[in-house]
Amino acid sequence: MIVAPSILAADLGRLAEEIRAVERGGASMIHVDVMDGRFVPNITFGPVIVRACCRATALPVDAHLMVEDAEPYLDAFADAGASSISVHVESTRHLQRAIAHLRERGVSPGVALNPATPLATLEEILPELDYVLVMSVNPGFSYQKLLPPTLDKLRRLKHTVLARGLSLKLQVDGGIDPGNVKDVVGAGADIVVVGAAAFAAGDPEQAVRGLIEAAS
Repeated sequence: MIVAPSILAADLGRLAEEIRAVERGGASMIHVDVMDGRFVPNITFGPVIVRACCRATALPVDAHLMVEDAEPYLDAFADAGASSISVHVESTRHLQRAIAHLRERGVSPGVALNPATPLATLEEILPELDYVLVMSVNPGFSYQKLLPPTLDKLRRLKHTVLARGLSLKLQVDGGIDPGNVKDVVGAGADIVVVGAAAFAAGDPEQAVRGLIEAAS
């Protein structure tokens, strides 16, 4: 299991320190939630924050673009140092072109799905992806509870990936905590994105360590 703490819930005044703490706890990736106030009802980070994360850690930085029409922004986030970038199937007009462009830039490409978006929307693009991000809450804000149907959706997607002989990873984001992380991993998640579960308790290092222990 790869733990990817989301800086959406971090103390941004101590960003580098917060990142180093989750790294000591066993995090293997840093997740940046990019929101434009249009695709989701919140505004968060841009390429400058991705660049700051890259300066603070040698861990890969994963950018999740929750924006309308992500294509014009792909190069900016690649230039900022993002190792992986996911775009939403619901908001990207030319999905295959966007994924191919990320691959050409040397960035690991992923596609994100909102809770009500069916897996069938991935049918054609799935072989071209390095990962799929399954949203387990409606995107926009931290401190939401995981939607239970996510687990069945994960199981079905994992079955499809294995049946088609694909090697892509499944990432899950939203409402994951020590009480449900084992179920999420058991349903097929390879990468768990955690915000409040990593940063809200005041000891990010121990929080991430506890999450890893809870998943085993």
